[in-house]
Amino acid sequence: MQYGNLNYLYLLSVIPLLLIGYILFFRKRTKDLNRFARLELLKMTGFSFSRKKQWFRAILMIIGVLFLVAALIEPKWGYHWEEVEKKGIDIVIAVDTSRSMLADDVKPNRLEVAKREIEDLLNILEGDRIGLVAFAGRAFTYCPLTSDYGAFRLFLNDLNVNIIPVGGTAIAEAIYKGIEAFSENSNNHKAIILITDGENHEADPLKAAKKAKEKGIVIYTVGVGKKEGSYIRVVDENGKETLLKDAQGQVVKSRLDEITLNKIALETDGLYTPAYGTQWGLEKIYNESIAQIEDAVYKTQRVKKYVNRFQIPLFIALIFICLECFVKETK
Repeated sequence: MQYGNLNYLYLLSVIPLLLIGYILFFRKRTKDLNRFARLELLKMTGFSFSRKKQWFRAILMIIGVLFLVAALIEPKWGYHWEEVEKKGIDIVIAVDTSRSMLADDVKPNRLEVAKREIEDLLNILEGDRIGLVAFAGRAFTYCPLTSDYGAFRLFLNDLNVNIIPVGGTAIAEAIYKGIEAFSENSNNHKAIILITDGENHEADPLKAAKKAKEKGIVIYTVGVGKKEGSYIRVVDENGKETLLKDAQGQVVKSRLDEITLNKIALETDGLYTPAYGTQWGLEKIYNESIAQIEDAVYKTQRVKKYVNRFQIPLFIALIFICLECFVKETK
């Protein structure tokens, strides 16, 4: 058995309140009658009063309310199979996990803010499949394309700067991995959202962008950080927070390379948006560009549909409530 809306179970708390209300009402009623005249005297005058019928009516009403709550939670049993077409766009999000993403020019740091923005993006997706690529000096597919947003969140929450031991920022390899994440024989619309500070230390990312364009993939780039750059705070082996230094002992300062990110987006007819502080553009990219692309059917599957049986407890509830109205306590 399945249930459509268990949130209404809180209404069961009405039952003890209803029971207490009946007890208080019956006591007050008896007290008022005794004040008017003794019950024995009332019976002698033809006034017949039945406590059993009084409680019988109360029980009928309480049972009726119970079945009303049962109707509200929408019990379902029995099922049939339906063919369902899932529609959407395939989106791969490539996130920079190099140590430069620990820079705190956006609080608490670039990577944590990026993860929060991706989480917000998940809340407005409507059937689109989404995948995750992590990259630093190397890149790999961290979560394959999926429409299971709950599973995607598990991978997203686990994202950190230590999952790739190779330092640097390989934007080109991230794009190649994003391309590989898409199915070769798929006719779906494809998009890569690249989130990075743009400091590339490996192969030419524009060459990778050209390959993406050949395969019909649009790349949207999000530049994280500020133009003037920021120092990178790391925790050393003693657990102390310190500034990151290069091999020569010089303090490293990470700067946003907007030029490269603009070129990558333009190469594939995509869009570049900066992320200065709270000025993020993931929602804008999706609503103004990706969501406007015609949806493609990417999967047809049989889905088990349970039959809603709320009418049965509702009918029973009405019977008990109607019966309560016909039971008389007095003659």
